[in-house]
Amino acid sequence: MSDWLEIRPGTAPLIVSIPHAGTEIPEAFASNLRSLWLARKDADWWMPQLYEFAEELGATIIRTHISRTVIDVNRDPSGVSLYPGQATTELCPATTFDGEPLYQDGFGPDDVEARRAQYFRPYHAAIEAQIARLKQSHPAVALYDCHSIRSVIPRLFDGALPNFNIGTNDGKSCDPALTANIVSLCAGAANFTHVLNGRFKGGFITRHHGNPAGGVHAIQMELACRGYMREPEIPTPDNWPTDYDADYAAPIAAILKSILQTCIEGVRT
Repeated sequence: MSDWLEIRPGTAPLIVSIPHAGTEIPEAFASNLRSLWLARKDADWWMPQLYEFAEELGATIIRTHISRTVIDVNRDPSGVSLYPGQATTELCPATTFDGEPLYQDGFGPDDVEARRAQYFRPYHAAIEAQIARLKQSHPAVALYDCHSIRSVIPRLFDGALPNFNIGTNDGKSCDPALTANIVSLCAGAANFTHVLNGRFKGGFITRHHGNPAGGVHAIQMELACRGYMREPEIPTPDNWPTDYDADYAAPIAAILKSILQTCIEGVRT
C-alpha cells in the first residue's frame, strides 16, 4: 500500500476495483480549485463501506484514495471520449458532472502527463499485476469495477437512473453466461431496477482489461446512489454527502454480495 494506492491481495478469482471513492486532493492540485466540496462532489461515496464483504469472499481489492478531480483512472488516457456525442468528464476533469467549473478563471489541469505518470499508470499496472498473479492459480478471473453516481443528473442522462447499471462494453468484456446470471440477480431484486449496457457500458477499466477469450471477465457496476444512501434532491455543501448508514444500505448490499459470489463461481466453472 502506498499513500494513495491500496492493494489487498486475495485468493479468490475476483478483483474488486474501486477507482472513484478517493477524496484526497494534494495541495499541489488544490490551490487553483474553486471549492474542495465541488472537487469531491462526484466521488463514488462509500464504496469501500458498501463492499466491505468483498474481502471476506477472498476478493483482491484495488482502490485509489486520490480524488477523481486529480485524475480519473477510468478514462481513456488518450483523451478519447468513452461516450462520443454525450456529456462526460475528462481524464483530468475541468467541470463537475453538472457542468460547474472546478477551477478558478484562467486555471485548469495543465500537468496532465505528470498526473498520468504518477497515478493513472500505477493503478492499471496494479490491476495487470493482480490479474497475472491470480491467473497462476485460476483459469479465469473476474474484474468487478465498483461505481456509483447520483440518481438524477440532467446533463448526463434523462430522468432517474436505474438502481443497477451493468456495463460489459456491449458484451465485449465479459462472458454472456456470467453477465446473464448477474442480470438475473438484479432483475429478481424487489424494489430495485436495472439495465444492461444502458447509459453506462463500462469505462476504460472494463474496456481495457476485459478479455473473455484471455480469461479476464470485466464488469462495471454503476449504482444509483439512492439505493444505498439517503440522496437529497439537490446536493449542497450542507447535505452532501449524507452519512453512510449500514442498515439503510443492507438490502442492496445483500444483492451485491450475491453478485460477487456469482462472479467467483462463474469464472471457476
